Amino acid sequence: MRYALISDVHANLHALDAVLADIDARGDVEAIYHAGDLVGYSAFPNEVVARLRERGITGIAGNYDSTVATAYKHCGCKSETPRQEELAHISYSYTLGAVTPDTVRALAALPFSLDVRPRGGHAPGPRLVLVHGTPTLNTLYWTEDRSDEFCRKMAAVVGLKSGDAIAFGHTHKPWHRVVDGMHFINTGSVGRPKDGDWRAGYVRLELGDVEPRVEFARVAYDVEAAARCVIDAGLPEEFAEFLRTGGRPAAS
Repeated sequence: MRYALISDVHANLHALDAVLADIDARGDVEAIYHAGDLVGYSAFPNEVVARLRERGITGIAGNYDSTVATAYKHCGCKSETPRQEELAHISYSYTLGAVTPDTVRALAALPFSLDVRPRGGHAPGPRLVLVHGTPTLNTLYWTEDRSDEFCRKMAAVVGLKSGDAIAFGHTHKPWHRVVDGMHFINTGSVGRPKDGDWRAGYVRLELGDVEPRVEFARVAYDVEAAARCVIDAGLPEEFAEFLRTGGRPAAS
């Protein structure tokens, strides 16, 4: 089975549509799953949720999805400076005001994790587990510098074994590591990359009758149109510059 894994769309409809068009054009993917954070930071939270529903794309709740669904006091995002903290609150306030009741219900219905078994639940074989941050918290960042021992501990939470894969997002930076035959895959971000590459990112994963194969795909999209929509929505210029630079805006 070949899967497309997307994550951290963050209300960027232009990026999402470009990724879906790329997946469709390749024509070799059996299923698409998302790893959460559908909303926040950009102008189209309702449209992104609706697009995934139209396409029948299922997935899990990111921290932004679960906090918006429950109207929590903040988005659960990590801020490294006072300005980042201020921007996070601006984004969260905007999103809470923008989402419709239908969108809130859809976000609230997302599960914490998803267990995919390409050979069916009746037969042994490899598993794909989807979480947003880690199997313990969707707010915990699983960065590339985490140790192999940390990966083993997270794998034990969901009972992974050699040949299985676990995919997650949240950091917006793609990476892949194999530890004890288990595959750990950060899918990167569709709508708000932080690795210096502005293009939308997703993962193509083969899993089933072959050793897991991971391919990171990047897709160009109309980033200027997306940035204009951010500004037109009344969101900070920093958010638009973030999109243009792949997470490396000029210092404010």
